[in-house]
Amino acid sequence: MIPFHDTVRARDIPLMNWALIAVNLLVFLFETTLSRRQLLGFTNAFGLVPGRFWASPGLDQILTIFSSMFMHGGWWHLIGNLWILYIFGDNVEDRMGHLRYLLFYLLSGLVAALVHAFVTPLSRVSTIGASGAISGIMGAYLVLFPRARVLAFVPFFFLPWVVEVPALIFIGLWFVSQLFNGLFSLMASSAIQMYGGVAWWAHMGGFAAGLLSVKLFERRDHQRFHRDERWPW
Repeated sequence: MIPFHDTVRARDIPLMNWALIAVNLLVFLFETTLSRRQLLGFTNAFGLVPGRFWASPGLDQILTIFSSMFMHGGWWHLIGNLWILYIFGDNVEDRMGHLRYLLFYLLSGLVAALVHAFVTPLSRVSTIGASGAISGIMGAYLVLFPRARVLAFVPFFFLPWVVEVPALIFIGLWFVSQLFNGLFSLMASSAIQMYGGVAWWAHMGGFAAGLLSVKLFERRDHQRFHRDERWPW
């Protein structure tokens, strides 16, 4: 399924969400100006390398957890992440406020990175991308807007269908896909563990962090609930 937009409209301008999108885009545009050799050096210096992190967990390695959140490995990696952030992030920011939303985003990315580093402690590959933090946004959205719907493109018998899918189903299917891929990666060869691949467990870690911590960041001063913000039971 390819999402277009959700049914919840934010009350305020999502300034922090737009800022996060802009920073991710600017960092990637900077990456495109580098030669292949320079890019490898850049990602190695500022990406999270689990093996290096555990071997010397100093301040410089801790900072790579946060710098890696704003780097991407290609246009599709960037577009996919920022599109999901655009769809779901504005509403989550609306319920948290700008500063709390930023702290929540960074916390989700932090937990995602640590989970990935724990699962692949020997990996010498630089891990980059905002996927872990954005997974936290999806977890928060599921808690805050359980009755929301997502307008999505759904291929069905090779025919294009554009339908409204409940957010519970959309995010639930995404979660199941991440879980199965994560379990498969654990059963894969040690070469995959060592030399990397998609950081499935970073997605899972970020999602769990968002799901469990969202209520700690939610504002208490909202005046009313949208229909989509009420649990159906």
